[in-house]
Amino acid sequence: MSDIISLLPDTLANQIAAGEVIQRPASAVKEMMENAIDAGATNIHLIIKDAGKELLQVIDNGKGMSETDARMCFERHATSKIKTIDDLFTVRTMGFRGEALASIAAVARVELKTKQEGSETGTSIIIENGQVVSQEICQTPKGTSLAIKNLFYNVPARRNFLKSNTTEMRHVVDEFTRVALSFPTITFELTNNDKPLFKLPQANLKQRIVAILGQSLNSKLVPVNEETPFLKISGFIGTPDAASKTRGQQFFFVNNRYIRSPYLNHAVNQAFRDLLPKDTFPFFVLFIELDPERIDINVHPTKQEIKFDEDKIIYAFVNSALKQALGKYSVIPSIDFNLDSSIENLPAMNSAFTEEKRDNTQKEFLFRSFSEKGKAHFLDKQETSNKEWKELYKIQESLETEIVHEERTPYYFQVNQTYIGFYQSNKLYLVHQQNAHERILFELFSKTSDEPITIQKCLTPQTWELNTTDAIVVNELLEEFLNVGFEIEAFGGNTFIIQGVPADVKPGQEINSLERIVESYKFSSPNMKLDKRERLYKTLAKQKCIRVGKVLAQSEMDELIQKLFSCAMPTHSPNNEKTMIVLSSNEIEKLFH
Repeated sequence: MSDIISLLPDTLANQIAAGEVIQRPASAVKEMMENAIDAGATNIHLIIKDAGKELLQVIDNGKGMSETDARMCFERHATSKIKTIDDLFTVRTMGFRGEALASIAAVARVELKTKQEGSETGTSIIIENGQVVSQEICQTPKGTSLAIKNLFYNVPARRNFLKSNTTEMRHVVDEFTRVALSFPTITFELTNNDKPLFKLPQANLKQRIVAILGQSLNSKLVPVNEETPFLKISGFIGTPDAASKTRGQQFFFVNNRYIRSPYLNHAVNQAFRDLLPKDTFPFFVLFIELDPERIDINVHPTKQEIKFDEDKIIYAFVNSALKQALGKYSVIPSIDFNLDSSIENLPAMNSAFTEEKRDNTQKEFLFRSFSEKGKAHFLDKQETSNKEWKELYKIQESLETEIVHEERTPYYFQVNQTYIGFYQSNKLYLVHQQNAHERILFELFSKTSDEPITIQKCLTPQTWELNTTDAIVVNELLEEFLNVGFEIEAFGGNTFIIQGVPADVKPGQEINSLERIVESYKFSSPNMKLDKRERLYKTLAKQKCIRVGKVLAQSEMDELIQKLFSCAMPTHSPNNEKTMIVLSSNEIEKLFH
């Protein structure tokens, strides 16, 4: 038999690696900016065209590369960061594997210009499909300019998987934001289609947070700064009114590297447990510094997932540091043990308790119900007569009869303020009230999308200031917003004017309502087959629906059930979650046997 195992060609191996490291333009942006930081740059300029599909370019003033290094940096696993196995566990630089540039060069046209300080000339290299097309001497400023053109041009299937320009640009801005927050002492610029999006001068962390995420946070930031011989935590958390409906504004950095950690997020949420509603998430930008030997950053190609040597200690430290910060800045309400003056002035507090008052009090039903052992849960016979009990029994008996026999108007009941139950046609129905209402609203929005909708004009048009990421989303959705009753106009930069809103939006809640919609839309899972209008309708349905925990009257339950069964797809919510469970008489019988 002939041999069948062979080594992959370098070009193909690099394209496979690119699938792990470079998933979209934003992935390349992250790698390029981190390389610039490792090069000691104090000024980094990111240039984007066509959401990164046409051009991704990073220009830095770092130390640059020699002619040999400029050629070597595109070789797979060529790195200046790792010499021995021990170096792998003490890495403090952002990049270290030496696979990013090789992976990028395999799926794009790359142009590199670089020069070291003190050198008279620099080096220019052009690579296409992983192969060096040209290398020559050039005139260029100190530092490095790396341009990636036509990303995935030679891998059409992967290019087809990219989302809309707005979505891809939002991911680019997210990566830019994370890197810029990590290093506030570095000047960053971002230019998109020849227009400046960000120009961030050197600053402290608070100034950088406000510059990127919005001026409204300026008065809502609580500093965190705790240190032990084992680790240090610093940064800012938001006051309760800075919380949002999604986790969009939560940033954890370990040794200046952005990470995702549900475990540490839980530690933060526990610190805010008694301060925020269950469906909101606190704002934070937190930095943890500890010995690199106590973490493993080599568990994922993107290096955004890491393992801690002592995760329980870090969890407890984060939780404690945040509680202390909240307490120190009086965010946690203190307990006042002093008696309220309004209570102190009540007549009952100042007048004498006479024997006559005592005798009258002891005769009252309330006193006896709590003073006589085992009697507190009984009603006084004088309060409720036997006749009334019989009447109550008759009512209950008639209701049970209705459940079994009445088909026209089923009797509804609520379970755990979550499910609506009723019995009809020998079947027991349990309807999830929130999922059901989402379905109703989604179909309502879909039906009215091509029809005129009533818009309630604002008495005074409102100015809506946004951060850059959110402004990108709103610009994309202006037409869709109008279809559902929000009349919004672009006013230049990141500013918009709200001219009108749907009739069900209360005065004064216009901006809050829109912010919640945008926040939810940003972090909803984009489905390739779902256009932005449908995504917006799903988001709106989620925002406006009846929530779990709401007590419903009989009339409200009846209306919801009638509308649900009038839907085209009543059995599932827009997110494909069940709206109901139906049990036949036979199925109920089986549950007992």
